[in-house]
Amino acid sequence: MRTATAARDSDPVATAEKGWRAELALRFGRTGRGTVLLGRRHSGPLTVQKPFYPEGDGVCHVCVIHPPGGIVGGDSLRLEIAAGPRGHGLVTTPGAGKFYRSAGAVARQEVEIRVADGGAVEYLPQETIVYDGAKAEISTRVELVDGASFLGWEIICLGLPASRAPFTRGRLGQRLSIRRNDQPLVTEPACFLGGDPALAGAWGLAGRPVTGTLYCTTAESGLVEMVRAAVAAPAGSLFGVSLLDGVLVCRFLGYDAFVALACFVRAWEVLRPAVLGRAACVPRIWRT
Repeated sequence: MRTATAARDSDPVATAEKGWRAELALRFGRTGRGTVLLGRRHSGPLTVQKPFYPEGDGVCHVCVIHPPGGIVGGDSLRLEIAAGPRGHGLVTTPGAGKFYRSAGAVARQEVEIRVADGGAVEYLPQETIVYDGAKAEISTRVELVDGASFLGWEIICLGLPASRAPFTRGRLGQRLSIRRNDQPLVTEPACFLGGDPALAGAWGLAGRPVTGTLYCTTAESGLVEMVRAAVAAPAGSLFGVSLLDGVLVCRFLGYDAFVALACFVRAWEVLRPAVLGRAACVPRIWRT
């Protein structure tokens, strides 16, 4: 059995920093058979299994798989998702993403989503765990046109609170942007430094290591109260909903990534039928 180090030293997709470089591009389109995965291109250790249709041929579900199981310093992952007119894709992951401790190199994950008129993309990954000592950059960019819909979330866990391993060293940089017709709707940069007072201060995360944000394109102001009424965050967790510039935003701050996911799933169960015209259909992989 060759070691991970030996594999990276000899693999053509390894970067100059001895990290994996992986890319995956998915293209959903509408045909006479419904939404299908018209294009699938990948290089390096990032791929998908076969498409699934648990709710009929209108929506194509795929699960993005990263065989190494975690991202280390020097790794670079890029995911491109595109939906054509009337195409509807739901993209998720089989488990938590992980950024491991780095000796110095930065690990990067980039997601780019493009949706055409009448199309929809749901990007619903499970949580991302940022280990103590990790150096990570996460970038998500969503490009829409008139008539395009997006519903997605990001859940971040800083450190391993269940194992009493807080985020005392390292850095996580985050940037998300949503644009329609090349005009910005949402632009949110964030930077978390291990051990920074902002992680513990009442003016920052107040000692809560799990943060999450859900985004849904809609102009229906009544959905804000509907989501608030549907989601009951447990004691110690914070959950809020707002609507601005055609994007409904849900925010979570708490101690448990599973609680964050449960809150977002409940919000999704309200938003999906109202915005996308379909009842929520929980991906089977979440139940395994």
